[in-house]
Amino acid sequence: MSAPKRVVLDANILIRGVFGERVLGLLKAYEDRVEFHTPDVCLEDAYKHARSISGRRGVDPALAETVLNEIFCGLIQIVERNLYEEFEQRARARIASRDADDWPIVATALLLNAPIWTEDQDFFGTGIATWTSSKIELYLRDG
Repeated sequence: MSAPKRVVLDANILIRGVFGERVLGLLKAYEDRVEFHTPDVCLEDAYKHARSISGRRGVDPALAETVLNEIFCGLIQIVERNLYEEFEQRARARIASRDADDWPIVATALLLNAPIWTEDQDFFGTGIATWTSSKIELYLRDG
């Protein structure tokens, strides 16, 4: 039996899951075949940004939080720092020239040997497969 297909989500994808339809639809469509993961820091970032974006868009922040809760409680596995921190040095070396604050996402991808789903171009060139929302379904459905 082969290992399950996995993907690591960046915080910007989580936010798209709140304010758009495509990301949430893909998460639900593939939840039985793909393991979706995100580092704990993306959880914090997603809640923080969802509140501020809600205010700018005139959306009830409680509604945005409800959608995030749905995503985090049933669709995505949160990876705690104590699991990915052993990859910190390698992750920082790969992302340092771009955005060093993104090292937990790179470290989680290294830990899980999984690609990253993001809209952030800082991950390109890190040596980890990177998928954008426009192409992620190719990865999710294949194999």
